[in-house]
Amino acid sequence: MRVALFVTCVNDMLYPDTGRATVALLERLGVDVDFPPAQTCCGQPQFNTGYRHETEPLVHRYAAAFEGYDYIVTPSGSCVAMVRENYPRIGAKAAAEGRGDSLAEAAASVVPRTYELTEFLVDVLKVTDVGAYFPHTVTYHPTCHGLRVLGLGRRPLALLEKVGGLQLRELEGAEECCGFGGTFAVKNAAVSGAMGADKTRHIAATGAAAVCTVDNSCLMHIGGTLAREGSPVRPVHIAEILAATEEHPYPMEEVR
Repeated sequence: MRVALFVTCVNDMLYPDTGRATVALLERLGVDVDFPPAQTCCGQPQFNTGYRHETEPLVHRYAAAFEGYDYIVTPSGSCVAMVRENYPRIGAKAAAEGRGDSLAEAAASVVPRTYELTEFLVDVLKVTDVGAYFPHTVTYHPTCHGLRVLGLGRRPLALLEKVGGLQLRELEGAEECCGFGGTFAVKNAAVSGAMGADKTRHIAATGAAAVCTVDNSCLMHIGGTLAREGSPVRPVHIAEILAATEEHPYPMEEVR
């Protein structure tokens, strides 16, 4: 099995520990992980802002960077949604415009091989108990892309329920958007902020020490709101929880 890590822009630039945790977790489970250095952005920011033609070279680049791998695994439901849902649309539109099938072929080559981390663990590796240890109370926010586009369902929860020492707290209004939405947070800052405040109010009500998601983009928005409110709740990506063990515990006191 040849597996490649797609680290994503947000993780590479702002949350490198999530990428490291993903590799550590997969290697602990016996997976050999490669990191193709040619990888760049999946094109989601450009596409969501209406720059479809500017996104097209990134589709080709993604396909070329991950050519030959059995699986492409990423700790980002948002970026997986971009590849699975929008790459085929980009290819179909290019073909309809009479510009050939190369984009559609590039999309077809990567869509079935691109997996969000938790679905790769549950669906491909067939594991829910990954040997993790995280002795804290945790609540889980299902991000919009993971919930509505990928249909992750209970996969993340099934993994969290098997983590040693972890107490899972139910989140009221869990299916409501946190308000980030990429460029939505920039273009509609007031609405985004209000949605974030609603989300953190529900998070605080759980009494959990940490909130986790499958997307650091959403966690950045939630974490920023928590920080401005002076909340002690710590934002932690699910990969970092699953990578933690008794021998190598997660440093909760260092999370900000």
